[in-house]
Amino acid sequence: MRQPVGLFSSYTWARWRPDGWSLGVFAIAAFTAAPILAVVVLALTSSPDIWAHLAATVLPHYIHSTLVLMTGVGVGAFIIGTGTAWLTSAYTFPGKAVFEWALLLPMAVPAYIIAYVYTDLLDYAGPVQSVLREVMGYRNARDYSFPEIRSLGGATAMMTLVLYPYVYLLARSAFLDQSNAVLEAGRVLGCGPWRNFFTIALPMARPAIVVGVSLVMMEVLNDFGTVDFFAVQTFTAGIYDVWLNMNNPAGAAQLATAMMVFVLLLLAAERIGRKNKRFDNVRRSQPRSKTRLTGVRGIIVFAACLAPVALGFGVPVWVLGKYALRFYETSLNLSLLTSALNSLMLSGIAAFAAVALGLFMAYGVRLNGGRAIKSAARLASIGYAVPGAVLAVGVLLPLARFDNAIDAAAREYLGFSTGLLMSGTIFAVLYGFLARFMALSFGSAESGLARITPSMEGAARTLGASRWSVLRRIHIPLLRGSLLTAVLLVFVDGMKELPMTMLLRPFNFETLATFVHQYASDEMLEESSLAALGIVVAGIAPVIALSLSISGSRRQ
Repeated sequence: MRQPVGLFSSYTWARWRPDGWSLGVFAIAAFTAAPILAVVVLALTSSPDIWAHLAATVLPHYIHSTLVLMTGVGVGAFIIGTGTAWLTSAYTFPGKAVFEWALLLPMAVPAYIIAYVYTDLLDYAGPVQSVLREVMGYRNARDYSFPEIRSLGGATAMMTLVLYPYVYLLARSAFLDQSNAVLEAGRVLGCGPWRNFFTIALPMARPAIVVGVSLVMMEVLNDFGTVDFFAVQTFTAGIYDVWLNMNNPAGAAQLATAMMVFVLLLLAAERIGRKNKRFDNVRRSQPRSKTRLTGVRGIIVFAACLAPVALGFGVPVWVLGKYALRFYETSLNLSLLTSALNSLMLSGIAAFAAVALGLFMAYGVRLNGGRAIKSAARLASIGYAVPGAVLAVGVLLPLARFDNAIDAAAREYLGFSTGLLMSGTIFAVLYGFLARFMALSFGSAESGLARITPSMEGAARTLGASRWSVLRRIHIPLLRGSLLTAVLLVFVDGMKELPMTMLLRPFNFETLATFVHQYASDEMLEESSLAALGIVVAGIAPVIALSLSISGSRRQ
């Protein structure tokens, strides 16, 4: 007899019955979402005079700079990412096999590092302008005009060079999945290559491209090192300035809340753009026919694909490698090893903790798949869409309350002060990392579990295995690849993370990211080149793994 599925049926009650897994998911969700909620609460309960002062002074400039930067980087990433994705998926030309994975390499270079490199190259005292003055006979800057790298336009160019792979990756996957029959039908109807692209291929790939551009814009909102080095007053730089330089946590919380509204509007715009639209796609029934380009056209396409790889990866690695070889003895004497160990420790602990909690949540959702527990898991994953500076404000607020309460109790009942137990410690940095990167670990674990048939779990439970035993003996071995990918992604993101680390780190505690930022800000890129190169090398690992994964899936 069929079981009832009403709201108060025994089936529904069994799925919603509290147990250790569901309570654990709710606890993890509350733990990771607390920083965001703390920021909103402080912003709404603070004096409105602070907001009025910010709105009358710096807020309009923050909004203008942030919008211009997001728009510029989004458009640039769309043009480069979509263009190269179409060229590598629809044409055959010299070097195509290399460019398929090489176009992902700039993703390994943090935006703030490429900003330091190009400032060193293009500034007035750099080699480019020095050679220009020598060749042309100019005596000083008044004799010629040269674009200012430390500007809003310079920040836009730097971020575009390293963020376009987000669009390239998703757009190329969408182009490769498109039906060859549909594109051939367009050609039969008289569409040339360009018209075929703009009227058929591009509209069909729109959802993937929009997601890629949205990711790029959220990365722009999260950036601090580039905008701080170029003195571009965005929301992230404003939060840092209001909090630390003006000593105004309430004002920083209000700016952070306004920044989160930016993120919500960005996500809403993406949803509205897809509302009432269908993007049906007929799967390929035959291999895609690709046009072979030779001669001048092949050279042009080769150059078009080479330019973003050379500018976004080749030049920074070449400059940093040259400096690292020349100044490695000086670099090793500047506490580099201590900073590297700190980065490895923080990123390693955060990676394994995030994966453990993400796996627990994903398995809890699998066991108790009710709407409430799914919503809690999604809430725990929202931190990745929130900029690091916002999370840093939210992490310190509850930790400061906890420290003050413990200190007050110790003074009253024990007669001594406990000081800061959580705020300004490594725990605060790890808390921020977990709140931000939980989405990566949960998403990897959830997608891996979705590929495991429930019959395997049912068979094990029938044989008397507990849920923990099933997870340990069946799921974890099958999820090894997904979990290792999640560990790698969280580890590399932790190595590159700058705004949260700068705001939450203990006193006199440096990581590779803060080490590079400190010395590069003091015009000492050469001394920090070895540390910067280490961050780039660490970022290459997930790019290689991603490329191999894509190649393997295409062969299958």
